[in-house]
Amino acid sequence: MQTSIAMRMKERVKDTGMTEEEWRARVDLAAVYRLAYLYGWDDIVYTHITLRVPGKEDHFLINPFGLAFEEITASNLVKIDLNGAVVGESDADVNMGGFTIHSAVHGARHEVNCVMHLHINTGIALSMMKCGLLNLSQHAMLFHNRLGYHDYEGPALDLDERRRLIANLGNKNAMILRNHGLLTAGGTVGEAFVRMSYLERACQTQIQAMSCGTELTVATDELAEKTARTHENDVLPLGEREWPAMLRRLDRELPGYDK
Repeated sequence: MQTSIAMRMKERVKDTGMTEEEWRARVDLAAVYRLAYLYGWDDIVYTHITLRVPGKEDHFLINPFGLAFEEITASNLVKIDLNGAVVGESDADVNMGGFTIHSAVHGARHEVNCVMHLHINTGIALSMMKCGLLNLSQHAMLFHNRLGYHDYEGPALDLDERRRLIANLGNKNAMILRNHGLLTAGGTVGEAFVRMSYLERACQTQIQAMSCGTELTVATDELAEKTARTHENDVLPLGEREWPAMLRRLDRELPGYDK
């Protein structure tokens, strides 16, 4: 798999003149779109995952509006700048709502390279709950004091909303958009993906537990903080261990993302 990707990367770089770093980024981003499809996280042709172009702080890659997640490939991703202008020769449309949310994070958080915003059923359901995410499961405790909340302002088409969205995210890498969905960020595609997986699992298990109608055991803030810190102190950065396994899964179940 890695050999075939490397060969295609060299061919693509030669044909387009783009850097190897950009092509590698495109492959990773296309891969996470297809993983989101396999996980059932897609919403027809809506929601977005973006990745900063290496070496170009003001450029990021986004899906062309109208393609399903399983149709995304490295070559059909669209490169845009922080003003929403397409960079390069692509004539694909870009969803303005996706641009508003993602340009806000990319423009304000320069250490963040990948942003995932998804309309997952369990995430939407949790976003409706005034209580927010509770310290019920180990997955939820990973987000103790590490989760922002942003109130719903309607479809994300007003660029002025970016100021409030960034203020609510702060220095955190995960956020619940009230009555809307989930957002995670990371220095790598793998980090943002694994963080989203943990957040979605935390939402899902809270909803399942609360639906039972029985008294629940909520962990103390001290225990939740200990759990979160222990996870952060892992010897490998979040996503580094998991991402190669995710690429192997794609090669078995949904190849072609690296074209």
